[in-house]
Amino acid sequence: MAFEPPRRLVRALGEAAPGGDGWLAKLPEVAERAVARRELAVERVQVPGGRSSLVVLVRTADGTPAVLKLAPRRARPESERAALAHWGGLGAVQLREGGGARERDEGVLLLERLRPDVSVRSLPEAKALLEAAGTLRRLWVEPPGSHRFETVAERTGRQAAAMRAGAVADDEVAPLVDAALAAREELLAAPPEQRLLHGTFRQSKVLAGDRMPWLAVGPDPVVGEGAFDLARLVRDRVEDLVAQPSGASTTRRRVKRLAESLEVDQERLRGWALFRAVESGVRARRVGRERDAELLLEFASWL
Repeated sequence: MAFEPPRRLVRALGEAAPGGDGWLAKLPEVAERAVARRELAVERVQVPGGRSSLVVLVRTADGTPAVLKLAPRRARPESERAALAHWGGLGAVQLREGGGARERDEGVLLLERLRPDVSVRSLPEAKALLEAAGTLRRLWVEPPGSHRFETVAERTGRQAAAMRAGAVADDEVAPLVDAALAAREELLAAPPEQRLLHGTFRQSKVLAGDRMPWLAVGPDPVVGEGAFDLARLVRDRVEDLVAQPSGASTTRRRVKRLAESLEVDQERLRGWALFRAVESGVRARRVGRERDAELLLEFASWL
């Protein structure tokens, strides 16, 4: 089978590494090797798929449906593997194998098959937020001892440096960047907890399953406070929010409702929602996704 990467993946990887790192060129060979080693029967490549990995629907030698996921090193697949192993299927997709040295080198994960075309995002908005928040609650556990996961402080530190550079080149976003950076400094001064977080949680990352109705996929795990994780969920369906005349008030109600449902401090959630929206907006503008940037920065201005 030809393992042709979906256009969405090619575009996203081009934005993340404009110079390229050779991973896409090696991908067909790595995929063929991973399939042969496990004696998998390939059904199809998932399209449109993700923005950081190739997802292939397969069956194992005994006919069990599974997912083969291949990701470049910069997408931190070994961090994902470690988080999924720690969660052990509680709230998240299960690993089908531990992974040897070659798998670690090549970013190969064999996972439980969920229903890839049915996400929480397919539900009405209020129900989607409720189910997504319930899934997220299960993931917030103590990190393993002597963990090597990136912390919120480390991740947002890298992002803050890029935001400052973007603000220097764009006077229009400078006030929002200043507000977001100030919020980050205040939030990091006294974090209330240290939990293992999904890291990139949103409605489309919660898929229907057989073991449980909804399970999370595609973590980019990080250790920090729950409000950081929940902040990404606040802006789900941002295009719909911005299109509403009452978008600003709806957003503020959403912050309150989500904070209360997961017992998170409302102001801390608002602060992280601001930081994450501005960071994403500045990054979108930097790579030429101007429409996305406009939506995100308008949303951020309401917080």
